[in-house]
Amino acid sequence: MYYQTKWMNNREWLIVANDVGILFVGLASELEDKKLRSLVESQGQLEPYFNELKEYFNGERKHFNWPLIAQGTPFQQEVWAILQLIPYGSTQHYGQIAEQLGRPKAARAVAKAIGKNPHLIITPCHRVIGKDGSLTGFRAGLDLKQELLNLEER
Repeated sequence: MYYQTKWMNNREWLIVANDVGILFVGLASELEDKKLRSLVESQGQLEPYFNELKEYFNGERKHFNWPLIAQGTPFQQEVWAILQLIPYGSTQHYGQIAEQLGRPKAARAVAKAIGKNPHLIITPCHRVIGKDGSLTGFRAGLDLKQELLNLEER
């Protein structure tokens, strides 16, 4: 099932789920999996999740407790779990995450794993920046990454 709506500068946001949990959260234009695009729209079942996203965009929510389903390698799973620990309004750089994994030289691998994160905002990959403080890679675009970071600075 899926539900799609427009928020934050008129962008098309999409949530895809099954009976167990949330498979994808992000911009509709990002979804590459054609199987997921063939699901049935289910506004009623997914509306509570969109309401939480609205609260986040309005600065009223800092945490999500969604049942997430993230298919990935064990390394990707580890990286995504660390992303969940980055507090609202904070940032870390790729090297810090690699160090937390006990693999201090794996910053590039961390960046690749972050790029595969299927749950934008919910698994806060936008909170990861370059070591020099610059904005780097974000599959939904650096302009959105900056908007999300600005939102969390309020």
